Amino acid sequence: MKKTTKKRAPVRRAKKPSKAPDYFVHDSAYVDEGARIGTGSKIWHFCHVMPGAVIGERCSLGQNVVVMNAVRMGNNVKVQNNVSIYEGVEIEDDVFCGPSMVFTNVTNPRSHVSRRTEYRRTLVRRGASIGANATIVCGVTLGEYAFVGAGAVVTRDIPAFALMAGVPARRIGWMCQCGERLPDGGAMVCRSCGASYSEKGDQLTWTNRP
Repeated sequence: MKKTTKKRAPVRRAKKPSKAPDYFVHDSAYVDEGARIGTGSKIWHFCHVMPGAVIGERCSLGQNVVVMNAVRMGNNVKVQNNVSIYEGVEIEDDVFCGPSMVFTNVTNPRSHVSRRTEYRRTLVRRGASIGANATIVCGVTLGEYAFVGAGAVVTRDIPAFALMAGVPARRIGWMCQCGERLPDGGAMVCRSCGASYSEKGDQLTWTNRP
């Protein structure tokens, strides 16, 4: 009688768990391979981050945000719902983008003409705030801590701390780095944080930081 040997069951080795990302992505969002996202950032419902995009630390992308190829975002950037950030846009640290505000990257679009080599750079400097439904026409620079009011249309460079409103946007005052409007004329001292400023022509500079 032929002796049979009992086959041993194959040993199943536990897979080493892959390192969990140190940022949050909602199940409904898409982050394409090649995108870089910093520690502590949060990507919420229905967002799409495309290859080559770089998002810094502690950023927040609200619902339905698209970040295109080659976009650069600094740390602690807050992007509210329904915002598309196109190629050519660079956002520094501590910037706020209000709900449904609009960036563009071409000045003369045509559906039947490719403009991929004509994208214009838009730079949003540190601490700037862009209000809901505002439009930033490509090729401009928003200065540090500039404040663009809701619904404004920015068509040219704006200086640091400028408070902008209207269509097209014009400067109607100055804003402190803390987000409070500065008094017009005289001593430019913020009633909230105590920072003081000096106005020279169409420029505002710090004389005493809080």
